[in-house]
Amino acid sequence: MAIPTSKAELKEYALRRLGKPVLEINVSDDQVDDAIDYTIQKFQQYHYDGAQRCYLKHKVTQDVIDRSESNTTSTSKAGNDTWLEGNGYIEIPDHILSIEGIFSFTDKGTSNMFDIRYQMRLNDLYDFTSTQFYHYYMIQQHLSTIDFLLEGIKPVRYHSVQDRLYLDFDWPQDAQLDQYIVIKAWRALDPTTWTEIYNQMWVKDYASAKIKKQWGQNLTKFQSVQMPGGITLNGEMIYNDAVEELKNLDEQLRTTWETPPLDMIG
Repeated sequence: MAIPTSKAELKEYALRRLGKPVLEINVSDDQVDDAIDYTIQKFQQYHYDGAQRCYLKHKVTQDVIDRSESNTTSTSKAGNDTWLEGNGYIEIPDHILSIEGIFSFTDKGTSNMFDIRYQMRLNDLYDFTSTQFYHYYMIQQHLSTIDFLLEGIKPVRYHSVQDRLYLDFDWPQDAQLDQYIVIKAWRALDPTTWTEIYNQMWVKDYASAKIKKQWGQNLTKFQSVQMPGGITLNGEMIYNDAVEELKNLDEQLRTTWETPPLDMIG
C-alpha cells in the first residue's frame, strides 16, 4: 500500500486512485495542486490532528513600546471626524490559527501561603470531595473576569487575518523592557515537517474527491467525451459523484474529527 509522505506523492496517489494510467485524468498540475492545498487547509482548520496547542513567548523591546504610543489615524466617510487607534500590538506568525489568551504578568514564583491566590484555592479545596470535581471544573472555566481583577490578566484581541495580537493596557506602565509575553495559542501543523498528514485517511479521501470534482467539471465542457477503444466518459456523472463524496467527507469532518466546543453543562 502506498504511503504518501509529500505533496508530490499524495498527488500521484490521488491520480492513481482515479484511474491513472489506465485512464487519462483531464486535470492540469495546477488544478491538482489547488485541490491538495485546499484539502490541507481544511484539515488544519477543522481536524483535531491538524492543529496543536502551543505556548509562544515574545520579548518586549523598546521598539514595541515606542510603537504602542503611536496611533493609526482614520476619518469618517464624510471626512469630518478623525479617529485614533492605538498601535499596542505584537506581530504573530501566520501559522497561528487562534489565541486563547496570555499568561499573567505577575511573578508566580514568589507566591506563598499568604498570597491571595493560594488562600482562594485553599478555601475552594478545604472540604473538596470527588463528586464536586466536575462542578468545580466548570466554574473555573468561567472565571476569566475574576482572574482579570485578581491576577492582572490583560484583555487581548486577535484576528488571524491581521496576524496582530492587540494587548489593551498601558504599555509604558505595564510592559517592562525585556519582559516576555507568553501566549496560549493554536497553530496549524506544517505538512512539510509533519509528513504523516499526507497519509491521513481523511486527507487522501478528500484530496481524491476534490480532484475528481475538477475532472468532472472539466469534462462537462464537452458532452460524451469518447476515449480510445470507444469508451465514453460522462463528465456530469463524475462531477455529481464527487460532490456527494465531498458532502459526506465534510459531514464526517465536522461530526467525527472536529474538536467539540467546551460548553458548560448543568
